[in-house]
Amino acid sequence: MTYSRFLWRAQRKIRHYIMDHFSSIQIIVSYYILMTVISLFLFYLPVFRVPGSKVPFMDMLFMAISTVSVTGLTTFDIHTVFNDRGIILLEVLFQVGGLGIMMISTAFFILSKRRITLKQRQLIMTDMNQPKLSGIVRLIRITFSIILWFQLLFGAFFSIYFHAAGYYDNWRDAIFYGFYQSISAVTNSGFDVTGDSIIPFANDYLFLIVIMFLIFIGGIGFPVLMEIREWFFFKKKKRGLPFRFSLFSKLALLSFVFLFIGGTAIIYLLERNHLFTDMTEVNRWITSMFYSITTRNAGLQINHLGDFQVTTLIIFSMLMFIGCSPSSVGGGVRTTTVMILGLYLYAFIKSEDNVNVFGRRIDDDDVKKSVVVFMLSLLMCFFSVILLSATEEHSLIAIIVEVASAFGTTGLSLGITDNLSGIGKIMISLLMFIGRIGMLYTLMLFIPKETRDLGYEYPTEKIIIG
Repeated sequence: MTYSRFLWRAQRKIRHYIMDHFSSIQIIVSYYILMTVISLFLFYLPVFRVPGSKVPFMDMLFMAISTVSVTGLTTFDIHTVFNDRGIILLEVLFQVGGLGIMMISTAFFILSKRRITLKQRQLIMTDMNQPKLSGIVRLIRITFSIILWFQLLFGAFFSIYFHAAGYYDNWRDAIFYGFYQSISAVTNSGFDVTGDSIIPFANDYLFLIVIMFLIFIGGIGFPVLMEIREWFFFKKKKRGLPFRFSLFSKLALLSFVFLFIGGTAIIYLLERNHLFTDMTEVNRWITSMFYSITTRNAGLQINHLGDFQVTTLIIFSMLMFIGCSPSSVGGGVRTTTVMILGLYLYAFIKSEDNVNVFGRRIDDDDVKKSVVVFMLSLLMCFFSVILLSATEEHSLIAIIVEVASAFGTTGLSLGITDNLSGIGKIMISLLMFIGRIGMLYTLMLFIPKETRDLGYEYPTEKIIIG
């Protein structure tokens, strides 16, 4: 037996053993852990580092987790540790963390015309949080193309705009930072590689509107992007059966509109006589709109976070806790979870047996999952705040913002990240990782592949509630 054949057979046995003994969720989480280890190794390579820069192992591990989860929290200034090649490496890792390991690998499979097996499709379905196998490869092909084209198109736009507007004098810097801003916005990474985030663009309305649009593209959900594309082509053809958006897309879009408008109005009312006092009316509304969307996952900022009122920071924390849509680049408890909870509460108040919306009934299992995910996420964040309050010497609001930012994979901070203790960094790292893979998958991670059915039910008995 040749060495190559022996190696092939060994790899096949290992692969079959993993597939037979581990669930799809356990395999996907293992992939993200492996990607974190690879990122940590790459970060230590001198080719990506500023000469003479030294970062402790714990801080570099924190950076690797933050990168893979596209959070944006760091314990050191990126521009003092990573050179231009290091920043390009970060952009590549943003794609892996934001779009998902299985989407990236499947895209390469499609380009190389390799066959995608049933088990690989199951892993793709798990990684992208999809309810069914049918159309999963088509979803990846379309959404990957959409995301890539948006990054390239607006990377070129920012490059030309930065040079023409005088933000960068030479084309090299304009192109370099133009594409970084495009990739960072679409993947909702929020990493600050200049030391000022996008504060220099605070009064550039065109730039802010484009950035908000790109954040929307990354955070609305991949299935929604595909359906919007199909709706666009349907309107061009104007024939056939009427186009119908899925219930998921309707809820994702409705929740986005509700949170965007509601967040904008609340931020405007809270800060118009405080931080926004000296701003024009247009600037007040643009700034409010920007923070209403960037706090949901992107983590970009045009003001120092400490300048906002405590009440506004609490609103920011709530938005970060909610996060983006499922099957997107974002984290958090997810928008559809909160939307289903709201609809369930409305149905309960009206004494209705089912949760109905848009002429459809939401499945009882989805309602149960929403309740479990929301409550456990809230309890986990509450426990994290209690723990950090005991281990860290920072204000309570700073800790709340840090915890919400980590779980929502947002990246906003009041500047306490680099001063966290070892326990604090471990806690925030866990929150970032859980926020990326989702609370539901975190729970299912510890469930064995084959669960036992009792085969019987206990008698029902009423208890007193409330």
